[in-house]
Amino acid sequence: MANDQGSATLLADGKPIGAQRTDKERRKLLDGFLSPFRVKPGSTVRMPKDFPTDVKQTLLSKQDGQWLLQSGTRMLSDLQARLAAQDRYGLLVVLQAMDAAGKDGTIRHVMSGVNPQGVRVESFKIPSTEELNHDYLWRYARRLPARGEIGIFNRSHYEEALVVRVHPELLERQHLPAEAVGKGIWKHRFREINDWERYLSDNGIRIVKIFLHVSKEEQSKRLLKRIDDPSRNWKFSPSDMHERDFWKDYQDAYAEVLTHTSTEWAPWYVLPADTKWFARVGAAALIVKTLLDIGPTYPKAAPEVIDELPHFRDELAATA
Repeated sequence: MANDQGSATLLADGKPIGAQRTDKERRKLLDGFLSPFRVKPGSTVRMPKDFPTDVKQTLLSKQDGQWLLQSGTRMLSDLQARLAAQDRYGLLVVLQAMDAAGKDGTIRHVMSGVNPQGVRVESFKIPSTEELNHDYLWRYARRLPARGEIGIFNRSHYEEALVVRVHPELLERQHLPAEAVGKGIWKHRFREINDWERYLSDNGIRIVKIFLHVSKEEQSKRLLKRIDDPSRNWKFSPSDMHERDFWKDYQDAYAEVLTHTSTEWAPWYVLPADTKWFARVGAAALIVKTLLDIGPTYPKAAPEVIDELPHFRDELAATA
């Protein structure tokens, strides 16, 4: 399967991606690894059949995955420091998934080595009264990362074309004019989201979009663990069971989102999430690859400062 080829490419010489390589070499390896999971812009997606939820046949072992994840987090730490110092680009990571697909764990493991001052995680719950009195993108625009920052949307603006589509009664709470609610509303939202993301990209906010693709069977196992383990009871919500009744509706809604909003400037990547460690490796690889595409560098000091450095060094050395 395609995933085998990607995994083999990533470990072709027996070294992790963060080994002694040039950024160009790393980008090439990561492109090969990630290409099977990319939603080609303009393609029609059928869910869940077009993308696997598991990687049982992959050449990567869990040990390899841990090795690669550690390597990727070290690279991410370096690239994030460069991004912050350069202060020209920002990075927005969009995480979408069904319940219990591993969004929180992915964030925790992938961003473990990054300076917390340069990362913001935003989670979007039920919109407030104030938020409902604005356009549907308003609350997401307010929480975008600044230049030099990595922002993570744990659920995102895509909820407005997913959960709102599956539960159309939620549209009534958005105070939309009658002419805005009709058969064409989802087509309009796809266009508006694409235009908004193009605007962000043109202004230096690059976007990584990840769908953690979990099977209904694996979700059952994870929800059972939340029930059977008292230390995890707090993670379980009765609404998780309610939403399972709409599984097919969500799969159809995701197929529409992936089909209509995977663009050249902000493509979707569908990562198999039944195997948690593989999903985390994939997410780290995608974020690192996007930062390598940006190519952040440390700024150079002004010439007059550089000219004075030997003098300052001598002065400091004399008192050290």
